[in-house]
Amino acid sequence: MTQRIICLFMVWILLSIFGCTKSESDKSLPVAKENSQAPDISVISVTDGSTLKLSDLKGRVVLLNFWATWCPPCRQEIPSMMKLEKAMIGRPFQMVAVSVDEGGKPVIESLFKETGYKLPAYLDLEGKAVRSYGITGVPESFILDKNGVIVKKIIGGFDWDSPDVASYLEGLMK
Repeated sequence: MTQRIICLFMVWILLSIFGCTKSESDKSLPVAKENSQAPDISVISVTDGSTLKLSDLKGRVVLLNFWATWCPPCRQEIPSMMKLEKAMIGRPFQMVAVSVDEGGKPVIESLFKETGYKLPAYLDLEGKAVRSYGITGVPESFILDKNGVIVKKIIGGFDWDSPDVASYLEGLMK
């Protein structure tokens, strides 16, 4: 009986500590969830420094991916993302790979040079995109339909060049 009381007490303590992790200011941010309008974000292109506003991509299916150079599952899914992007050339599709790296452009360019990888990489300099989408880890991806509605959220690495993915995306493009 004593062990049961101690166990219940420990559970109560853990819930008290971890049950409220978001601050009041975080609660006012839009929450990105499936079947809702995607929060509009602005990110900076690693390639040319231009600003991309997500709302400017309406009319295209978007793969919005949050990743980092230091993340093994992120690095593992990059080749399949590259194949998907190549397969979607000429179609109403846009990949937006937002890096959460603190080192910014230099660490991304270093990874691309070292590995030969190449993605349409963007920076979230102020962390607004990460907060708007409620990112808890990387990789996390969102598929947006042509109207900017989140139709799928994927947590963790994914095989992006599978025929099922291409078929799904093509269905969204119609």
